[in-house]
Amino acid sequence: MKTGKIGRILAVCIGASLLTGCGSEKQNTYKQAEENLEQGSYQEALTGYETSVSYSYKTVESLRGAGIAKLRLGDYQGAVESFTQALSQNRVKKSIRQDLLAYRATAQLKAGLPDDAMADCQTLASDYSMNADLYFLTGCVALAMDAYDEAASNFEQAYGEKADYDMALQIYEAYQSRGMEADGTRYLEAILKTEPGNAEDYCERGRIYYYMQDYENARNELTKASEKGSVEALSLLGMVCLAQNDTAAARSMYQDYLNAEESRKAEGYNGLALCDIADGDYQSALVNIASGLEAADTDEMQELLFNEIVAYEKQLDFNTAFSKAQEYMKMYPDDQEAKKELEFLQSRIAQENVEEPAPEEGQDTASAEEQTSWEG
Repeated sequence: MKTGKIGRILAVCIGASLLTGCGSEKQNTYKQAEENLEQGSYQEALTGYETSVSYSYKTVESLRGAGIAKLRLGDYQGAVESFTQALSQNRVKKSIRQDLLAYRATAQLKAGLPDDAMADCQTLASDYSMNADLYFLTGCVALAMDAYDEAASNFEQAYGEKADYDMALQIYEAYQSRGMEADGTRYLEAILKTEPGNAEDYCERGRIYYYMQDYENARNELTKASEKGSVEALSLLGMVCLAQNDTAAARSMYQDYLNAEESRKAEGYNGLALCDIADGDYQSALVNIASGLEAADTDEMQELLFNEIVAYEKQLDFNTAFSKAQEYMKMYPDDQEAKKELEFLQSRIAQENVEEPAPEEGQDTASAEEQTSWEG
């Protein structure tokens, strides 16, 4: 029986779909990757985007998504490569090119390539209208290059474009990461001069006072935020109470947060674990951390995993702590505090493994009876 023309076309289409995925499969794969990225499931998102690239489906957007997922997973060099590959595609829309350049500069900065990041920032400045986020990014890159005047100028531009609590905190944290808190504090002081209008404003003001170690004002602002319905304020109040060594009050706040918060349970369990560590109940801390990890998205996992290392170290289980620290560093290679923790644990394990020196050859050893007589 001969195969007609329609049959041959159908056979070719079926074969092609087996190799490259049919239209609906391609679309569903890409859509699922987008949802995974939004939900913080970065490894699943990366797998989906890479599959979309292999299908040649929305190649630029898929490479962009893969780059973002790698960025979130700490694979900064891989992220740079994905963004570069996206930029090299034909007919990249101008708005997407701007987005890709900004993301690539961010990845380059995190990968320890500030010169490359600054080159992308300069391209953005010459080809596009600058906004608050681009000024802030350029400021961070300049700061990494020790170009302090250029950093200050860009941060001032960023704050001038977007004078809100979030930008003030971002600039402060950028300076804080370089040990220059004083330069960042003036932005916090400036934003505190504005009048709060709602629960979110009071919550942000409380966060700022917390950063400034003004715990009484932080507590007052966060209490107002909580009274106005802010659930996040309860978690921040827990942080403030812990800073004041009031673990009972902190525990109460974190428990209230867990009871009120439906989605971000991990933050509450992490807070309870911090209370446990402060109280010396390390086994309870590990139980709360395990509960938190079950509920955590990728962004929330880092602090929980670090506190897990601390809990094992505190209960003197250095081998487990060291193993956990090695796994942690693979996931978060640029965490300098964790790197110091790993070195400390390595030294403690080495110290424990040092054996008592054996007596020198020919040296007499006293019997148990002789030792007893000496001690007597």
